Formats: sequence, C-alpha cells, structure tokens
Amino acid sequence: MGARRGTATVEFALVAPLILLLTAAVLDYTLLLRTAISVADAARAGALYGSLSAANASDTAGMQSAAAKAAPDITGLTATAARTCQCSDGSSVNCSGTCASGPVRVYVQVTARATCSSIFSYAPVPFGGAVTSTASMRAQ
Repeated sequence: MGARRGTATVEFALVAPLILLLTAAVLDYTLLLRTAISVADAARAGALYGSLSAANASDTAGMQSAAAKAAPDITGLTATAARTCQCSDGSSVNCSGTCASGPVRVYVQVTARATCSSIFSYAPVPFGGAVTSTASMRAQ
C-alpha cells in the first residue's frame, strides 16, 4: 500500500509541471485574444463614428476618441484615423475633386494599436505583444 502512494506521488511530480505549463499558456493566449478582440472592436467603433456623416468623416479626433472609449479597459490603446476619397472605379481622388465615373466616395479608416504583455516568458516563442487592427467604412 505504501508503494502505491509513492508511485502516485512520483507520477504527480512528473505531470504537475506539464499541467502548470499548459495552464499558463492557455492563460496567456486568453489575454492576447481578449486584447485582440478589444482592439478590433475599438477600430470598428471609430470607423463607425466616422461613417455616420460627412461631418464625422472629417472629425479625426472624434474617431480616435470613439475608438478609445470602445475599449476603456485596454491600457496603452492608441488610434489613428484618416479620411480618403475614391471614385466609383476605385481610383484615388482629392476629396474636393470630381470623378468622371460618378460621385466622389468618402471613406474613413481607423487603425487601433495596443500592447499585450504575457504573464510568462516563452523563450522559444518570441512575441512582441503588439496587436493592431484596421477598420475601413464608407461615409454616408
């Protein structure tokens, strides 16, 4: 009976580090996934704000603010916004210009960035922690 207890203790000692390593990896992956989803939602929220009207499409500060407000729990989130214009054939044009192929279409693009630091360091798997997402929408 004592030999069985010793065997169980040895088996546990061999398996416990593997279980802890798997748990740590799942925890880190979950944090990264949470950050990536929040950054994507922030970019989408900023682009949505910019696409609501022509005035909002010119309000880059408002788009950046909307992106930041969409992910308040993500520290270090930064957002950049831009307004671009295209013709219906896909060629770029100045937003105050005209298109031979039809009306000028206004688009907004918001890029959100954040850094997700891992809890544990995995030497064989380098990860800088940068998460970036870009959302583009046509303005109304």
